This record gives sequence, structure tokens and C-alpha cells, in this order.
Amino acid sequence: MGSMVTAIVMVQAERQRIQETAEALAGVPGVREVYSVTGEWDIVAVLKLDRYDDLDDVVTGHLRKVDGIVRTQTMLAFRTYSEALLDQGFGVGLDESRLS
Repeated sequence: MGSMVTAIVMVQAERQRIQETAEALAGVPGVREVYSVTGEWDIVAVLKLDRYDDLDDVVTGHLRKVDGIVRTQTMLAFRTYSEALLDQGFGVGLDESRLS
């Protein structure tokens, strides 16, 4: 199997429906991870797809039909760095001594 296509979709959701919108997104085929985040966007979904053409099916065919979504912005990843480095990125700002 060749490289997978990775896309990141930022989602603004209706304030009272953020949790159920995130849960619905997590059930969409091709959505690998869903995060609740701070800032302008409420939810970030990471998509891993077999083919570039699948992006339209997932974003247009599935994500736009999820209740509670107000607005989305999709970014297509063009380079992947080491998974270990990516894991470290999500720990930024966390005091690991407080996690145990």
C-alpha cells in the first residue's frame, strides 16, 4: 500500500453541541482522531485516507452532514515527520510531573 493522505479539518461547532458534534465526527469513515481544542476553532479532526479522491467523499459527503457544524477549514498535509516528534508536540505546555 502506498502513502496515505492526511488532512486536518478545523471545525467551528454550535456552542451547545460541541461534544456531540465531536463524537459524531469520530464515527465518520476516514476520521482517525478528533480533538476538542481552544481558540477560534472548537474541534480538530485528523483524517487518514487511502486516496486523495477520498477527501471529497469524506469532507463533502460526510462531514458537511454532521449536525452542529457551523464552519470548517481543511488543510492537506504534504509531509509527515517522525511519530515520536508528533507525540511530543501534543505534550507542549504540560507539566509532566503533574500528570503522575
